[in-house]
Amino acid sequence: MVHTSPDLFSYPKYWAECYAPAPFLPTCREEMEALGWDSCDIVLVTGDAYVDHPSFGMAVIGRVLEAQGFRVGILSQPDWKSAEPFKEFGAPNLYFGITAGNMDSLINRYTADKRIRHDDAYTAGGMGGKRPDRAVIVYSQRCKEAYREVPVVLGGIEASLRRIAQYDYWSDKVRRSVLLDATADILLYGNAERAIVELTHRLAAGEDIQSIEDIRGTVFLRSALPGEYTEVDSSRIDWPGNIDQLPNPYEYKEAASCDKAKQESEETQPVRIIPAPLKGKERLPETTYIRLPSFDKVAKDPALYAHASRVLHQESNPHNARVLVQKHGNKELWVNPPPIPLETSEMDKVFDLPYQRIPHPKYGDQKIPAYDMIKFSINIMRGCFGGCTFCSITEHEGRVIQSRSHDSVIREIEEIRDKVPGFTGAISDLGGPTSNMYHLNCNDPEIQASCRKLSCVYPTICQNLVTDHSPTTELYRKARKVPGVHTISISSGLRYDLAVEDPEYVKELVTYHVGGYLKIAPEHSEEGTLSKMMKPGMGTYDAFKKMFERFSREAGKKQYLIPYFIAAHPGCEDEDMVRLAQWLKKNEFKVDQVQTFYPSPMSLATAMYHSDKNPLKKVTYKSEKLYTPKNLEQRKLQKALLRYHDPENWDLLREKLPQLGFTNLVGDGSNCLIPAEEKAGGKKSAKHQSGTSGRGGAKSSKGSAKRSSSQARLATSKRKPKTKKNQRQKSLKPR
Repeated sequence: MVHTSPDLFSYPKYWAECYAPAPFLPTCREEMEALGWDSCDIVLVTGDAYVDHPSFGMAVIGRVLEAQGFRVGILSQPDWKSAEPFKEFGAPNLYFGITAGNMDSLINRYTADKRIRHDDAYTAGGMGGKRPDRAVIVYSQRCKEAYREVPVVLGGIEASLRRIAQYDYWSDKVRRSVLLDATADILLYGNAERAIVELTHRLAAGEDIQSIEDIRGTVFLRSALPGEYTEVDSSRIDWPGNIDQLPNPYEYKEAASCDKAKQESEETQPVRIIPAPLKGKERLPETTYIRLPSFDKVAKDPALYAHASRVLHQESNPHNARVLVQKHGNKELWVNPPPIPLETSEMDKVFDLPYQRIPHPKYGDQKIPAYDMIKFSINIMRGCFGGCTFCSITEHEGRVIQSRSHDSVIREIEEIRDKVPGFTGAISDLGGPTSNMYHLNCNDPEIQASCRKLSCVYPTICQNLVTDHSPTTELYRKARKVPGVHTISISSGLRYDLAVEDPEYVKELVTYHVGGYLKIAPEHSEEGTLSKMMKPGMGTYDAFKKMFERFSREAGKKQYLIPYFIAAHPGCEDEDMVRLAQWLKKNEFKVDQVQTFYPSPMSLATAMYHSDKNPLKKVTYKSEKLYTPKNLEQRKLQKALLRYHDPENWDLLREKLPQLGFTNLVGDGSNCLIPAEEKAGGKKSAKHQSGTSGRGGAKSSKGSAKRSSSQARLATSKRKPKTKKNQRQKSLKPR
């Protein structure tokens, strides 16, 4: 069934509505008192510098709560060495809200090879070290130390992706839910406006936080499970010799779902948890919970971890997801179903709140790099139904696309024009996690409500998916007509397998909104690896490339595609990387924008990395073992193959290519990847010089090759390309 929620702004406002909106939410006691407040109702603690802009989670949550009539203070990047800085505002009347910031603190601090970064795009001056590792845990513990009686609420990307037992790449082990380590009272996951508003009003009405158990998108601990619920045991998988008649957690029954005429192969078949029939008792999703393998079990058994990951991802549709339960010691971790997505009218109101759109004045002239990247960009939507296994966007923002109206987007363009210092008439992006998913959803709400597919576009585009890009095309045309705006660029990631379904959209994009280069992400060329990523084959890329080049010629413009690729993805054999390097050589690409796979918490590819199992298929102890490049040498080799044109990689490739059986790729022939040896004087032959790009144009200036950021790229993550100040994984907007 299709679930609904009360309008986000329909609650009776709290008494503090009598105060006018704050120019900036206060960041210290002096600012609070200057507003006439004697205390804060909520204090938000964040690992980011405070930027009052809808691309920054603390600003969105703060302004949403302010619009509900609450007094909100922001404690930005407090010194975590003691509890004293956490007493800045005194004890908040309702709770502390904790977020690590727009990025997971460990992804922010460490590279994919676990090297420490010395910069931080979300800090004034770009300085690193302004937030602790595992910031959610540290901040929460300090708040409890400062005021033990005040409830602590966790949220944002770090908490969201660590809500159950999760593999932690940095310690190379499975860690328990962050809720326990943080000693917090409740965790909110996903884009949490609905949950935070309901929770805050109920706390303000006098409810005890320990008694609030029915809010969607929340996680908390229980000592005992409610008797009115029915348990579906999915805590085990079959192994040789097992004779117990256990429910098969992967049994598939046809239901009102997508593509009934074309049921998926085993690789992408949705999980249906079908337990033994109940005796005389009806099983309802609203009164059913699924028992996942316990923390102790998944911590010791990688196959069980992969199984738990598979089940969790299948329980992600807010309209049919059931409660998940996972035992942690003597406590039961209770995960309520995901929040109901915001309607367009609610999205508009969130983005229409009185943001100053600039950093807090306390930072003076110090630059905040993340803000500089997005200050002229606009987020038009949330969510992603692509289902890429290496990406955590869907685990945080969900698969249902939430879009703003044309009028709301145009108002924001006008506000940027009129308010943001330094605006010269160029909007850097109209986008989101995927720029061309705006207003694309299932054509039947009932089908969407029953669907459990991980992707609407893999292995093929679902026949029930709306692929008409006309709302996006029309938005572009309206945006170009705004007085004072001369350029509208589209810099968010583009799903080209969707774009080719609407040639009119591609023509509009190529003719007016590409400034010479368009970034797209085929990720790989080989089907075996692409199937582990849930990405389309290169045939779709070729079709889009032809369309792109044709419309560029018709527009009289010389424009190039810049492809992005991932090295060392689970299931990617070294031979696959060699073939990708050959594909790059054949197509005259010398790519600089590459990323080594980063196992972010909760993604399916991270489950593959940890378990060497493929959770896109039924997981058993006999399941095929994936090859996963894990040690530094393996990962370095695969990245070197992507950058075969870089002389710094030639010594390694001269050693490794013959070992892989590709001696023929070392030499001076036209089909060779690298020269056999250096020429006299250390110079390489002209054909092997690393310099300007070939036909594909992938070798570009740092300025043009750098991904620009919209709110959703500061909000959720595939990968972020190499820039002058190190690579960053796309972060997800904390809620």
